[in-house]
Amino acid sequence: MKFLLFLSSILAITISITGCRADAKTENTNARPAIIPVVKLQAKDTTVQQEYVADIQAVRNVEIRSKISGFIDKILVDEGQEVKKGQLLFTIANAENKTACTQAMAFLSNAEAEAKAAELDLSRVKTLVDKRVISQTEYELAKARLKAAEAKVEEARSLNEKAHIRLAYANIRAPFSGVIDRIPQKLGSLVDEGTLLTNISDISEMYAYFTVSENEYLRYQRVKGTKEASAYDQIRLRLADDSEFPHTGRVETMESQFNRQTGSIAFRATFPNPEKILKHGASGKIAITSSLTNALILPQKSVMEIQDRSFVFTVDKDNKVSMKSFTPKTTINEFIVVQSGLAEDDIIVFEGIQNIRDGSYITPEYITLDSVPYFSYKH
Repeated sequence: MKFLLFLSSILAITISITGCRADAKTENTNARPAIIPVVKLQAKDTTVQQEYVADIQAVRNVEIRSKISGFIDKILVDEGQEVKKGQLLFTIANAENKTACTQAMAFLSNAEAEAKAAELDLSRVKTLVDKRVISQTEYELAKARLKAAEAKVEEARSLNEKAHIRLAYANIRAPFSGVIDRIPQKLGSLVDEGTLLTNISDISEMYAYFTVSENEYLRYQRVKGTKEASAYDQIRLRLADDSEFPHTGRVETMESQFNRQTGSIAFRATFPNPEKILKHGASGKIAITSSLTNALILPQKSVMEIQDRSFVFTVDKDNKVSMKSFTPKTTINEFIVVQSGLAEDDIIVFEGIQNIRDGSYITPEYITLDSVPYFSYKH
């Protein structure tokens, strides 16, 4: 009897468990597939805007340093002032250089007088030699004395020139037209040779340095000389307050090698700066608008990289997802241009690819690429 009761209990438990599993299975079967954003690929003429952080620098920015020691006698400019090439900026009082200049001039005059005397002596000795009054040896000695005197004149001229150059260092002038930076030393300050007096920047034009990936560099090389290259001759600059600089710039040159750590290379663009809005050391963003003809583009967030191959999830008419490989042509900002492997009207998973697997079902939520930042179709 007890045995029969035990069997009945086991049977009841088994039926209960089976029923629960059946209910769970029915519940899972009736559950709605996850809602996943998808996008339909279209081949169209496309405009893509790329943005890069820019380091803005003056075409020329140099330090103005003292070349002699002394007290600052005059400061003839103010911070932020525009100056012209050759304009006097500072004067340094230096009595020692004035004295050295006077001494050098006196030394030169004395050397020239000695050389003149040696020349006259050589002429006198030559006459006596011709008359056989003295020997040829005396003539050779007179020639040697003249050469020594002439060498002394050259030395004196060199010292005199050096003294005048150092005296000229007391007047510090602008090496080119530009804008004066901060002046750390004040009137009457004692400065040594090499002391920084100020900086001067030529901001009539400005350089904007920005780095691009190797793929973008190769694309630039491919479009050079073509219609697509116009994007690099009409680039925009967005300033730190998100306003747009009123003048367009153009890419002029680039560095000679890639950065090994980042795999990027720096480009240099030049912008005119007639209103002097841009200053040396400012920051901003370079914006390059690229035009692509009949391009098939998909967002980079839709792509998986597996062992150097690119994959996306495609969606069929039954809303079943399948993993599919394709060959990218190039990468522009947050988008990938397709070379092969995908076709127009293919439906791909836009985002959330980490939450699905090959063969699963989804509830697609269609979006358009026009809603994605930095992307627009031409109409």
